[in-house]
Amino acid sequence: MEPSSPKRYEEIHFVDSTRSVWNYSLFTEEDIRNFQNGTHYRMYELMGSHQVTVLEVPGYYFAVWAPNATYISVIGHFNNWDPQAHPLFVRLDRSGIWEGFIPNLPKGEAYKYHIQGFKGKILDKGDPYANFWEKRPHTASITWELGYDWKDGAWMEKRKAHNSLDAPWSVYEVHLASWMRPDKNDEERYNTYDQIRERLVPYVKEMGFTHVELMPVMEHPFDGSWGYQGTGYYAATSRFGDPQGFMALVEAFHEEGIGVILDWVPSHFPYDTHGLYLFDGANTYEYADMRKGFHPDWNSYIFNYRRGEVKSFLISNARFWLDRFHVDGIRVDAVSSMLKLNYSRQAGGWEPNEYGGDGNLEAIAFIKDLNETIFRDFPDVQTIAEEATDWPGISRPTFAGGLGFGMKWMMGWMHDTLDYFKMDPINRRHYQNKFSFSMMYFYDENFMLPLSHDEVVHGKSPMLYKMPGDDWQKFANLRVLYSYMITHPGGKLLFMGNEFGATTEWNYKSELPWDLLQYPSHLGLKDCVSDLNRLLRGEPALYENQFSIYGFEWIDLGHGDECVIVYRRKGKDSENDLLVILNLTPVVRKNWKIYATGKAQWKEIFNSDDKKYWGTGDTFNPAIGQHLVDEHENKYEINVHLPPLGAIVLK
Repeated sequence: MEPSSPKRYEEIHFVDSTRSVWNYSLFTEEDIRNFQNGTHYRMYELMGSHQVTVLEVPGYYFAVWAPNATYISVIGHFNNWDPQAHPLFVRLDRSGIWEGFIPNLPKGEAYKYHIQGFKGKILDKGDPYANFWEKRPHTASITWELGYDWKDGAWMEKRKAHNSLDAPWSVYEVHLASWMRPDKNDEERYNTYDQIRERLVPYVKEMGFTHVELMPVMEHPFDGSWGYQGTGYYAATSRFGDPQGFMALVEAFHEEGIGVILDWVPSHFPYDTHGLYLFDGANTYEYADMRKGFHPDWNSYIFNYRRGEVKSFLISNARFWLDRFHVDGIRVDAVSSMLKLNYSRQAGGWEPNEYGGDGNLEAIAFIKDLNETIFRDFPDVQTIAEEATDWPGISRPTFAGGLGFGMKWMMGWMHDTLDYFKMDPINRRHYQNKFSFSMMYFYDENFMLPLSHDEVVHGKSPMLYKMPGDDWQKFANLRVLYSYMITHPGGKLLFMGNEFGATTEWNYKSELPWDLLQYPSHLGLKDCVSDLNRLLRGEPALYENQFSIYGFEWIDLGHGDECVIVYRRKGKDSENDLLVILNLTPVVRKNWKIYATGKAQWKEIFNSDDKKYWGTGDTFNPAIGQHLVDEHENKYEINVHLPPLGAIVLK
C-alpha cells in the first residue's frame, strides 16, 4: 500500500516552539508500517528534507532512518556545523526514524546528519533522500525543492505508443560529462544542463535516435566510476547544475519526440564515509554477512534486499525518477550480480539459500516487486535489464514466472556479432553459425541489442578498430554491422562515438573526438547511422513484430561459403515486408539470385555502399530483375547486385 497524497500528513507534536528544532512529523502509522514491510513506494515524499510551513513559520522538515543511532542532529553552515545546535527527535514507535522541523531554514543550505551510532561511533552523513548535493569534492546535501512547470504534456499523453514493445527502439547511450566538454582537455570543467540541452538534444534528433540512455546521473563522488558508484540516489548530479536543469533537459528531449532512459544501480554502493555504508555505525543498508554484503568486483557493498526499509528506499527511488523527472524507463545495472549468491565468488565464499541453490531469494522478490510496481503505476514506460546469464524469464511477466522486466540486453548477440566481424572476411565462411545463432534463442526474451560503453574501454579498442582490413574495409564492415543491427529484430543501443567511428577508446576524462567529422569517412558513417535510424522509424516491418516469431524469416542461409545472408522482416501488413541482403566479404557479386515468395516487385531502399556513406557507390540496383519460378508457391527469382562488404534492403 502507499500514502494517497502528501497533503494528508499534518501531524504536529510540539514540545516547545521556542526550541531550535520543533517536534513535527509527516508520518502516519500506516506509513511506518508500509516502510518497515518494504511496501511504501513514495518515501521521497516523507524522508529527506522538505520545505514546509508550520504555524505560519517557513522552514525545513528533516527525516532520516538510522535504527542504530542514539543521537542525531542536523549540522551545516547555518549552525557552524555544531552537532548540539539542532538535534532531531527519535520516533517512539521503534521505527528508527529521526525527525524534526527547523524553522526559518532557507532553501540552498548545505547540511549533513551528525550521527552518534552503534557502539558510540560518530559519523557525519549526507542525506540518503537528498534531492541536491554539493559538487564534488564537497559531500554535503543541500536543502532544495523539486517544483517545476512541466511543458511536456503532449509527450506524456502519447508516450505509451512511443515506449511500447511494438515501437521502434534505437537508443543512444550517453555519458553526459564526456559527450562534449567546454574544454576537451580539462576534466574538471563540465557543460551545464542548459548547455547540454542546447547541444545534445538537436544532435540526437538529427541522428534519428528514438531514445537516449543516460549513464547514471545520480550523485556520485568519483568521476572514474562513471556514475555507477552512487551516494545520492535521489539527486541529479550537481556537476552540471541543479535538479531543475536536469528536468529541463528531459523536457527538451520529450519536446523533440525522444524518450529518456536512466541507468539505475540498485545492486551496490560505495564505501565513501558520507554515503550509505555503515550509515549509523552498523550494516543498515547493506547485508551484515559480507559473503552477501560485499561485492568483490567493484569493491563496494550490496543492498540488504531482505530488509523492508531498504526495499522501500530502492523501489521508491526508481519510482521517484519516473514520477518527479518524467523519465521513460530505467535500465537496471548488473542484474546478474543481484540474482546470484555466487556471482564472482569462489567456492566457500558464499552460502546457498534455504533451498540449497545459488539464487538470492530476497533480490529476486525485490526485482519482481520493483517491476510490478513500476508497470502498475507507469504502464507507459519500460524497465530494461542488463543481465548476462541464462537466467530464464528475465523479460517475462511475474504472473508467468518471470522477473517482469520489459526488455533484456542481448549480451550473447553482442559477443557473437563482434567475434564474427573481427574476423578476416576470408575466414567468415567457417563461422556462419556465429552470425545466425542469435535467432535460435531470440524469442526466449524481449531482447535489446547493445553495443555499449563496455565494449570500447579497458583495451577492447574502439568499434572502428575492431574491424579488419584497410581503412575502407574497416568503415565498410562497420556500416554493414550497423545495418545488420538495425534490421535484426529487437531494440538497439549504440554508445556515443560509435556512430561516427571514434578512433580511440572512450575516455571519461575527455570528450568525443568530434574533429573526426571533418573527414568524409567518419562523416559518411555518421550519415549512414542517421539513415538507418530513419529506416527503422519509417518501416513498420522493422519494429511492429520485433519480438514475435511472425516478424522474421530466414530466406537464404545456404551460401555460407560466399558469406551472403538473406532474411525477411515482416510487419503486420505484408505490403511492408523487407528483404535484407548482407554481403560479408569484399567481393562484388553481380546478378545474385534470391528466391522469395509473395512479391512481384521489389525496389532498393537502402544501400550501405552508397557514396554519401563513403562507400564505392559502384554497386546498386536502380532496377531489380525478377520473374515467377513457382506459381503454386508464388515464388520469385530476384536478381540483384551485391556491393562489397555491403548491406542492401529491398521493399
